[in-house]
This record gives sequence, structure tokens and C-alpha cells, in this order.
Amino acid sequence: MRAKKSLGQNFLRDESVVKKVIGALDLRENETVVEIGSGRGALTETLLEQAGHVIAIEFDRDMIAVLTERFGSYKNLELIKADALNIDFAGILPDTAANGSAKLVANLPYNISTPILQRLIDQRGTFSTIVLMFQREVVERITALPGNKHRGYLSVLVENAFATEYLFDVPPEAFQPIPKVWSGVVRLKPKDSIFADYPIFRKVVSSSFAQKRKTILNNLKSVLDDAATILAASGIDAKRRAETLTLDEWKTLTMTIIRSKNALVNSA
Repeated sequence: MRAKKSLGQNFLRDESVVKKVIGALDLRENETVVEIGSGRGALTETLLEQAGHVIAIEFDRDMIAVLTERFGSYKNLELIKADALNIDFAGILPDTAANGSAKLVANLPYNISTPILQRLIDQRGTFSTIVLMFQREVVERITALPGNKHRGYLSVLVENAFATEYLFDVPPEAFQPIPKVWSGVVRLKPKDSIFADYPIFRKVVSSSFAQKRKTILNNLKSVLDDAATILAASGIDAKRRAETLTLDEWKTLTMTIIRSKNALVNSA
């Protein structure tokens, strides 16, 4: 079955990479694991051998047929044809995994990297461990620390919700067809709590990164009439760029905006 360019498909075929990816989940035999985008089943096969229950989500009807033929005899497989961007992950889990103990793994195309991460942030309490494979530039972005040139809007949102660990790189030759870029694997562990007013936090961060080459003051002036005053009250130099702020500084800035009852709060 050929990969579909329209779906950004590149099927993993390197067994050593499969072993490393699944090893990063640290699976127990009775655990439930969700796999997004099972494709031809490179990860699925090993998951079925190691996990108690595997929920495989696949959007491509043709791949559903391949997976059904290959793994139809496995009693611990639940195959769901759906778009992962529309899935209520908590809703598909068995009662035994409804306490946030389930795990998730995925080899994801570039074009859904941002929306799937935002969906996982929204549903972060569903999983104890998430292992994702993206194009390497996406992994570099979401794990970038303050001051790093790769740090952006998504870096801050992910850091707010998860403890992140950049695990390893994957060469193009590990896939079929062979992509033009390297991939990277990242492990996410949900934090116990995130910023209470998350929609406002997200709006503040998004506005501040609107144009990365501009200072944070110049970006915020477009959405805050009193941007300079708010930055001063937050102890943040108005000449800094958004990529230099720490997570604590983002939280302080957001709280200052909330206390100011600025119009930005109502638009979040």
C-alpha cells in the first residue's frame, strides 16, 4: 500500500527505531496505550505484544483494511477510524484507564503538529506518558528553552503543560517513502497543574510572538493600550523579545494583565 502524500504519510520501517520509540513508553503488560496514525502497523505490532489494550486511531480507510487483515486476530486491539484532531481521548478509554494512566504514541506528519499538540494540551489529564515523533524542527521548537532561537508560541504552551524530554533523532532512511528531513522523538509528561486561566495565558503568549523579530512591547501594543505599563509592572524589560521570557515570567505577565482587567482578557 503506497503512502499518500496528501496525508503526509511516511511509514516507519526501521525495527531499531520501533524498539526505541516503544521503549520510551515504559509499558506494563496491563496498560492501555493509544496510537495515533498506525499506518502499516510498524509500532502497532510491538504495542500489541507489550500492552494490555491497544487503541489504534487511523484516518486512512485503506490503512484500516491493512491493519484489520494484519492484526484482526489480536484480542487486545481496538481499531478506530477517525481523525485524531476530533477525538475525545478520555471518551475512548476503558474505565480501567480513565484515571490518567493511559499512554499515547504517534508518528505524526508536520502539517498536524501544532493542532495535535494543542489538543493534547487540552486533554493532558488523560495520559501519564506521551511519546511523539515529528519532523526534527518541530521537536527542536517544542523543547526550546528561553533564549533559544527555536523558542516560540508552541514552546511556551507545551512547557506550561508538560515536562519535555528530547529523546533522539531519526534519519530519513528509517521511513518509506524516504522524506527529505530528519525526524525527532520527544517524551511528554503532564504536569500536575497548568496556568489556571489557560485561554488568557494562550492569548498573551500568542500575541507576544506575533512577529518574532519585534520586541515584546511592540507585539503587545497591538492588543494592549497600556502594554508598557503592564510590562513594567511585571518586571519585564520592554525591549526584550518574547523568546527570552521564562515560563514564570509568562505567568507573571498574564496575571498582571488579568488584574488590570484589560480588554485582552475579554477577547481570550
